[in-house]
Amino acid sequence: MIDLREFVREVPDFPKPGISFKDITPLLADARAFAACIEALAAPLRGARIELVCGIESRGFIFGAALARELGAGFVPIRKPCKLPARTIGVDYVLEYGSDRVEMHADALYPGARVALVDDVLATGGTLLASRELLGLLHADVVAATVVIELEFLNARARWPAGVPLHALIRYT
Repeated sequence: MIDLREFVREVPDFPKPGISFKDITPLLADARAFAACIEALAAPLRGARIELVCGIESRGFIFGAALARELGAGFVPIRKPCKLPARTIGVDYVLEYGSDRVEMHADALYPGARVALVDDVLATGGTLLASRELLGLLHADVVAATVVIELEFLNARARWPAGVPLHALIRYT
């Protein structure tokens, strides 16, 4: 069994002093590690009848598209503002210093679609929660969310709704 932690590079003081960035590019560059990662992301979702995987820009696209393929589901991108060509729906959310927005095409899914939400890292939870809210506006059934890395010391899981499973492959305490 592959230990995925061995493929996460720690980059001190990036993007600013005091931050220890978890770089997943070594994991992506190793075919066996990437395959093991996708298999591990898919494991708790098998049998859940996932119809669509929604990946959050930008690294959530990488894992989300591969996970959708693994589950036999479609893929829908959740994007930053002004990146989608057709009519969009969006949700604004607050960051530590400022705000941001997530958007998707207004016709990207149908009400009741069984959706798995995926991103690379769960830090403060703002983006994941805003994405879940966005899917709620379109009346999707968010079956679960999954991330490669969870930074537990930031306590984002405490903000996640209890009725929706949240899976993380690697946890940093």
